[in-house]
Amino acid sequence: MAAKTRKHGSKSETVRKLTKTGSYTFYVTIPKVFIDELGWKERQNVVVKKSGQKVVIEGLKKSAKKK
Repeated sequence: MAAKTRKHGSKSETVRKLTKTGSYTFYVTIPKVFIDELGWKERQNVVVKKSGQKVVIEGLKKSAKKK
């Protein structure tokens, strides 16, 4: 089943459902087009944080390697 897409201002967004996967864990899928546009790869580390009433997911920046 395809995700629902709706227009929000000038942005396109998809509607997803939260799914419970354990006693204390939920997940939501992210559309592949978003992942591609962000340049993220499978198994990449991300940072998940709460900002007011929003959840923000950011790609984890690689730290500089020590010589």
